[in-house]
Amino acid sequence: MNQTKHSVLITGSSGLIGSEAVIFFEQRGWQVQGVDNNMRRDFFGPDGDTSQRLAYLKASTRHFVSHALDIRNRQAICDLISQSPPNLLIHCAAQPSHDLAKDRPFDDFEVNAVGTLNLLEATRHYCPESPFIFMSTNKVYGDVPNEKPLVELETRYDYAEPADYEGIDETCRVDACLHSLFGASKLSADIIVQEYGRYFQMPTVCFRGGCLTGSHHAGAELHGFLAYLARAVHEERTYRIYGYQGKQVRDNIHAFDVCTAFLAFYNHPRIAAVYNLGGSRMNSVSMLEAITRFEALIGKTLQTEYIEQPRRGDHICYISNLHRFKSDYPNWEISRSLDDIFIELAKGVKYNN
Repeated sequence: MNQTKHSVLITGSSGLIGSEAVIFFEQRGWQVQGVDNNMRRDFFGPDGDTSQRLAYLKASTRHFVSHALDIRNRQAICDLISQSPPNLLIHCAAQPSHDLAKDRPFDDFEVNAVGTLNLLEATRHYCPESPFIFMSTNKVYGDVPNEKPLVELETRYDYAEPADYEGIDETCRVDACLHSLFGASKLSADIIVQEYGRYFQMPTVCFRGGCLTGSHHAGAELHGFLAYLARAVHEERTYRIYGYQGKQVRDNIHAFDVCTAFLAFYNHPRIAAVYNLGGSRMNSVSMLEAITRFEALIGKTLQTEYIEQPRRGDHICYISNLHRFKSDYPNWEISRSLDDIFIELAKGVKYNN
């Protein structure tokens, strides 16, 4: 049997990105520890339940150990990291919903901000040289991207100025704007991750994700754009469109490509790095375009309900500019096209393969 050479601790290990990272690193010979207490079911009900995904991970891996811990439990996190200091820490656990945060503000902030601080402090004490990867979000920019001049096209909004063609970069400001409470809690975590990097000279990175997706996403109405849309078409659910005539645009990146970015950073870590990480223009799609594509692939017509009022602080057009990350990691590239993603999701959200 091959000896494992590296160890990684992954929070949110039963979720979309976390579980993809479990498989990705385990297949490469890493010893993997996961932290996940299935709070996604608490947040989103049965649609968000990740227990089947955990069962699959346990059955299909040899070097994976799962811990049903709450990242808000400071002592439990400290004990885990002190007993088994990892070579790499990937922090994916979160309350991820823009909308749910307003109804559960304490849970949102304590999971997203305080939980992140618990992990950082334990890492500082027991494995400060291990890269700390934080899955942040483009919601840290609040509604500032909406200040960009836009043009309304037949099926989508797009940037009006040629200078904005590649999308939003990391120079976009993060203050003096409306974030949603979710955006504010994630920004708090984003800043503290950067601060631990600079103040303590720790290798940390904030990946400000666009829409993260893949067929193992437990998509729910309040979180998981493409996965939930595919589910709605399959199950003939009524899908609610909130404002902008359904022409709002997102870029989408497959969970596998997120994991290759993780490995690239681990191999060449930096202090207090910040990168936008999404599908870029090549993987951008509007809600209307996504509905049309899924209807064609699945062979069913989606029933929709249009809500005139947009979600507060929501982006009208968001495309991740990847220039900074690609400049620092020129060997990394997106391997899953938008059409690959649509075809995968159209086959049905699944946990057992």
